[in-house]
Amino acid sequence: MNEERGPQALRNVLSELVALRGYARREGTRELQRTWARVAGETVAAQTRALDVKRGVLQVAVASSVLLSELVGFYRTQLVAQLKTQAPELRIKDVKFRLDAAAARRGLDDV
Repeated sequence: MNEERGPQALRNVLSELVALRGYARREGTRELQRTWARVAGETVAAQTRALDVKRGVLQVAVASSVLLSELVGFYRTQLVAQLKTQAPELRIKDVKFRLDAAAARRGLDDV
């Protein structure tokens, strides 16, 4: 926490606590998962996991190579357009899919 002595404003202490514990990041990750599930649909969301947004590119783990090929070849443009419409605050410019079965299955119960 802060090294200053004496009383501090509660908002400063809470802000620092949230940053140190990563509470905002966890909630942001959950919201990203919910948004991805809504845009991708139930079937695709069950086999994928939105990982992070880096420089406007949504990183998505995919459980199988067949689905990965299908998403890249047939659905990428449509998914980007839907993300731009349904979640403009994310400022998504593209989606990058990667094969990672473990990551795709991890944490799906949190959605």
